[in-house]
Amino acid sequence: MSRVATPLPRRTAGLCLALLLAGGVLAAGATRVRAGERTPVVIELYTSQGCASCQPASRVLAEFAREPGIIALTFPITYWDYLGWKDVYAQPAFTARQRAYASLRGERQVFTPQAIVNGEPSMIRSDRNSLERALRRARAGSPVQVPVRSWEEGDRICIDVAASSVADAKAELWLLPVMRRRRIAIGGGENKGQVFDYINVVRGMHRIGPWTGHASHFEVPRHAAQVADADSYVVVLQGGSEGRPTRILGAAKGPGF
Repeated sequence: MSRVATPLPRRTAGLCLALLLAGGVLAAGATRVRAGERTPVVIELYTSQGCASCQPASRVLAEFAREPGIIALTFPITYWDYLGWKDVYAQPAFTARQRAYASLRGERQVFTPQAIVNGEPSMIRSDRNSLERALRRARAGSPVQVPVRSWEEGDRICIDVAASSVADAKAELWLLPVMRRRRIAIGGGENKGQVFDYINVVRGMHRIGPWTGHASHFEVPRHAAQVADADSYVVVLQGGSEGRPTRILGAAKGPGF
């Protein structure tokens, strides 16, 4: 069964994870993307090595990750670290992000495993059917899609974002370094002795800059994605502002993803 964490504080802490990348460039004008291109669906799975039901959910995520048009990401959280085993990939920033989603929906609790599809929180109990329903809702929901494309030139990551009349007053472009696959043995807690197989573990979040609806070109140093044991990255365009994420408007994969 899923685990539910303690209620949210009255004031949810902001996401202290944003770092404006030095050397970033933003320019409006010609880009390599066109309005009307179909954008991928982004699944965020909030999970923990201290949660007995999380590994089955990770296997479900891995199934969807093989499907075209889906970007599946794992966000390990910290609030179960007191249960006899500290999650080696968990980051406070990911816990804050999940709590921010909950706060914006008026919810006072967070839980694992939880899947968030295109920035819309939904529930997953380790079964494929619940996530399929969430994906259908995401694909049948808002028609707003903002094409995003990324590529590399020398030591730079280049990103184009198409123009859109998207209603979100604010949107941010993010770079997420990702570790694509990893297997780890759990040495304590209720999962002691088990082996977890991970897919697309997010290893950090870096704010590239704001997007205001115009066709825009961004550039950041490639080393911004070369953190910890990351071996690829994802670029995400998300409504809202730092600490208050809303729907995901567009996304692009890095090399090898």
